[in-house]
Amino acid sequence: MLDAEGIAYEKVEHDPVYTIDEMLALGLPHVEAIAKNLFVHDDKKQRYYLITVKEEKRVDLKDFKARFGTRRLSFASEEELNRILGLARGSVTPFGVLNDEGRQVTVYFDDDFRGRKMGIHPNENTATVYVKTEDVARLITAHGNELNFARF
Repeated sequence: MLDAEGIAYEKVEHDPVYTIDEMLALGLPHVEAIAKNLFVHDDKKQRYYLITVKEEKRVDLKDFKARFGTRRLSFASEEELNRILGLARGSVTPFGVLNDEGRQVTVYFDDDFRGRKMGIHPNENTATVYVKTEDVARLITAHGNELNFARF
């Protein structure tokens, strides 16, 4: 997909990882670009959000709710992750939004990624792709999903 779109990237293959701690233990290059992704839904399971932040940041879902006017949020199930994003646990990535046929996921990128690269999985947890954030944002918005930058 990235090649077809003419998007430059660097891909590093590695053992499967399921957590940020496991990812950091790999000693990957560009540690400052590694992203953490949270897939959440509201209490009525009508709105879904993918929140992508720098790996060292924590996301307070109560604060997110207050700042962005959502209903109460909780983590989506593995079934929802698979059904909506076509992903398995440990493989959450903004690229999964391109599988969201209903365009029901709103994406929030950490503003600290603006103008920089992010390190994200290419829909599987056995590799990390370093790509310009704006290129990923362009793919997501061209797909029809809403995307916002925010401070976390």
